[in-house]
Amino acid sequence: MFYPIFLNLKNKRIVVIGGGAVAERKVESLLGTGASITLISPEVTAGLDSLAKQNRIHIQRRVYSAGDCSGAVLVFSATDDPDVSFQVFHEATEAGALVNTADQPALCDFIMPAIVRRGDVAIAISTGGTSPGLASQLRRKIGKIIGPEYAKLTKLLSRARPEIRRRVPDPGERKSLHYRILNSDILELIKRDDIAGAKRRLKELIRSE
Repeated sequence: MFYPIFLNLKNKRIVVIGGGAVAERKVESLLGTGASITLISPEVTAGLDSLAKQNRIHIQRRVYSAGDCSGAVLVFSATDDPDVSFQVFHEATEAGALVNTADQPALCDFIMPAIVRRGDVAIAISTGGTSPGLASQLRRKIGKIIGPEYAKLTKLLSRARPEIRRRVPDPGERKSLHYRILNSDILELIKRDDIAGAKRRLKELIRSE
C-alpha cells in the first residue's frame, strides 16, 4: 500500500531520465512546484525543448551516466532501456532519492496519482498502480463535481485567514466558524460569479463572532 503525501519541492533538485512523451508528462506535472528540474537525454520532444528555452527546466543532452542522481530528492526514470532503468533505480536509492520508473512498479518508491487541481485545491486519486484507467475515469467524474468555484473560494478563505485567527483565537471556535462559512451560501454566490456578494457574506460571518 502506498502512503499518500503532498511534497514541498521548492528549490529541490529533481532529475528526469529520458526525453520522450512520458518524460514530458512527468516534467509537466512538476512545473509550478518551484523545483529545480534537470532532464537528461540525448534527444527530447519539442515540448521539452520549448520548456528549456523558457528556462523552466535544464536539459543535459547526453545519455545517463553514473552520478547523475547525486543530490536529487526525486528521480523519474522514463527511458525505454531496462538496463538504464535498473541502474538509475539502484543509484538513486543509494543516493537517498525516491524513484519513479515508468511502467515498472518493482522499480518504484512512489507512483503518480491522477490529479484534479482547482487552484490551491488538489485531489489525488490512486489505485495503487493497478488500474490507471480507473484513476483517470474517477478524475474526470470528480472534476465535474469540483469546479473552478472551489479555486476562488480557496483564495477568499486564504485572504481572510489572518482576520479569522485574530478574531477567533480559540482553535475549537475557529473550526466551528470555518464549518459555518463552508455551509453558508458563499459557494453558490461564487458559482453565480457574485464575488462581491461572497466577500460581503464572508465578512458578515467572521464579524458575527
